[in-house]
Amino acid sequence: MQSSNWAPEHCRALREFVGLGMSYLSAAKAINEKFGTSYTRNAAIGRGRRMGLGCSEGDKKRPKVLSKAKLPNLQKRRERQAPHSILSAPPAKRADPVKLRCVGIKPRLLALVDLEDGDCRYPYGGDKDGEAITFCGHPRLPGCRYCAPHFRLTREDGPLPQRATGPVVLRLVAAA
Repeated sequence: MQSSNWAPEHCRALREFVGLGMSYLSAAKAINEKFGTSYTRNAAIGRGRRMGLGCSEGDKKRPKVLSKAKLPNLQKRRERQAPHSILSAPPAKRADPVKLRCVGIKPRLLALVDLEDGDCRYPYGGDKDGEAITFCGHPRLPGCRYCAPHFRLTREDGPLPQRATGPVVLRLVAAA
C-alpha cells in the first residue's frame, strides 16, 4: 500500500491522465507502470478529489445503479428467504389515547422569585425551548409543597404525609 503523500511528479501525471479522459483505474495503472509505484484505483480517486479533479470521463460512463433486469430476481429471492412469521404478521392495533388527570383550578402562574412560603410549588410551562416555568401559587396544604388539588394530582389517593416539613438544622462536624 502506498502512503498518502504523493510525489509532485505523480500528481502531475494523475492530473494529465484524468484530463485526457482516462478513468482513475487506468490512470493508476499508467502511473504505476511509469514510476514503478503501487497506487490503487481508490488511492488515485482520493488523491484526485483532494486535488479538486472530480470524477473522470471514464467514471461518468459507468452505471451507478443495478440494471432493472436484475431487480425482480433480487426481490423474489428476498421474498423466498423471508421467515413465515414476518409474512403473516397481524396488523398492529392502535393504542387507546392516554387519559390525563387534571384539576379544575386556575393557577396564578407566579415566577419562582415571587413565591412566598405558603404558596403551591406545582410547576407550569417549560415544555418548549425558551418557555418560562411558572408555579401555581395558591395556598398549599400544611406540611406539603402543593395545594390540595395538585397534591391529589401528584400522589395516589391517600392520606397526607406523616412527616412534618419544617426548617432543617444542620450541624457542622469536624472531619476525621
